Amino acid sequence: MTALTKLKLVSAQADQKTPIAIRRFKLTGKVDLQIALAKAQTGGGEFVASRKKTIIDRETGLKKQVDAAMTVRPWWWTNQTGTVVLGLRYGSKPIEIAKGKNAIEVGNIDNLVDTLLAVREAILTGELDAQIEAASGAVRAGFKKK
Repeated sequence: MTALTKLKLVSAQADQKTPIAIRRFKLTGKVDLQIALAKAQTGGGEFVASRKKTIIDRETGLKKQVDAAMTVRPWWWTNQTGTVVLGLRYGSKPIEIAKGKNAIEVGNIDNLVDTLLAVREAILTGELDAQIEAASGAVRAGFKKK
């Protein structure tokens, strides 16, 4: 008896990710960082984000991964009336949520985390696909050669 006869063999292919699915994943990752930042600020704590960075060790010449600090800027601000306003961004470009509207009025800072969670759900369900596509096109246009 061979070792392969003990295993259950199937015909399978990895799921191909569509460009919009990749963009949703990227945006939800950024929204997750905003949620963590909002929770830290409303709880009075400190938020430190990190990412993996590959460096070359000078002594051995080998590549290794280390954690590097990452700056996360809040997407919300307080307007002149004292209301907290949340603006969404894809890369460096703001997302126009509805025609002529690029921000969400949150009201109180305590409602910020719930609003960000609702935005995350809207992204995952595909409600903002057209807006994400437009913002992605604007970001890509900045990289084209002139």
